[in-house]
Amino acid sequence: MGLALSRDIKNLYGSPVRPFLPSPTLVLNRMFNLPLRSLPRASWGTKVLQTHLFGSVSFFSTGARALATEPTPRITQAVGDLTDLEKQHEILARQTKLSKETVQLKKLKPTSPGLRWWRKPMYPYLWKGKPVRALTKTRVSRSGRNHTGRIVVRHRGGGHQRRIRFIDYHRKEPGRQTVVRIEYDPNRTAHIALLKHNDTGNLSYIIACQGLREGDIVESFRSGIPEYLMEEMGGRIDPAILNAKTAQKGNCLPISMIAVGAIVHNVSETVHGPAKYCRAAGANARIVNKIPEKRKAVVRLQSGEERYVSIDACATLGVTSNPDHQHESLGKAGRSRHRGIRPTVRGVAQNKCDHPMGGGRGKSKSNKLSMSPWGVLAKGGFKTRRGKNINKQKVRDRPRGKISQRN
Repeated sequence: MGLALSRDIKNLYGSPVRPFLPSPTLVLNRMFNLPLRSLPRASWGTKVLQTHLFGSVSFFSTGARALATEPTPRITQAVGDLTDLEKQHEILARQTKLSKETVQLKKLKPTSPGLRWWRKPMYPYLWKGKPVRALTKTRVSRSGRNHTGRIVVRHRGGGHQRRIRFIDYHRKEPGRQTVVRIEYDPNRTAHIALLKHNDTGNLSYIIACQGLREGDIVESFRSGIPEYLMEEMGGRIDPAILNAKTAQKGNCLPISMIAVGAIVHNVSETVHGPAKYCRAAGANARIVNKIPEKRKAVVRLQSGEERYVSIDACATLGVTSNPDHQHESLGKAGRSRHRGIRPTVRGVAQNKCDHPMGGGRGKSKSNKLSMSPWGVLAKGGFKTRRGKNINKQKVRDRPRGKISQRN
């Protein structure tokens, strides 16, 4: 029986499964809790129940469930006989399950001091090969210097050679796109996804959202509602059907088509502008309010700040990938140098000619206020007149101080 069921599952999912009969007393019914040997052998059916649950397979005659199946990217074959809404529900449930998976942190035996505190999240689904060369270019390192050769950004220099990936922040091309693979990008903390257009075959990179995997279908509605969707709605816009068809992680939608309270990332500020907010690992924003008469929407960023954006600006549903980046530990200073980050030296430890707080015997800054290398006070800062630098797009400032943190 086990070989026959494994053969059926292999034909359905495209990959073999591990043995799913751990013992002869497999539970057939949760209500009666009958063992397998208590029933006649004729009742041991091998028909697969057409539910196509990702990560589990149910059987029609026994009611048993195999929990050891391996999910594969062949989503269209696995849910081929379901309706469109059922397909989208299964894909959404699968992405939600993947987004809640616990990521394991890799830890090595401390054979050296640099490995003792080294921690790195493990992502087995990442592409292990090279990126698409046509979508990259060489990164020229300037070590923080401008055209005159002077250092304008400190603590830059060295590091491993990189290639810049061209990320599509506009998502203007309509039509469905298939996720080819998820890749690592050394220039950002989030992962990127390689997309292939189903009609034109064009390749492009986007910032991957949490739960996006190889084989998923994403779409951009920035240029409007497609014709096939209008035909399914009967030529008129049905908000319920439109929301059910478009509400999927990785889809790019105008904020006017996104429900209030939704979690988004890659938020643009203007109608035709690129994504500017919430592009780092684990970053997300929330649609707080919409003001149609002003053609604006209020978005709450992760810092708690609320800003105005255009209601026709676009955002991508979901949370940015790699939220466990915050648990990563480099373990030693040399790994920061590999990333092109040079050390940050305290002003007290410098010479008098290099910093206002340097020099002297010992590590005393003497009777001076803390300040930057250019004399700007650290406590109090650089002050200007009130009302001079007001950001009109800011609705509410981010919470500051210990009182706001407790609340």
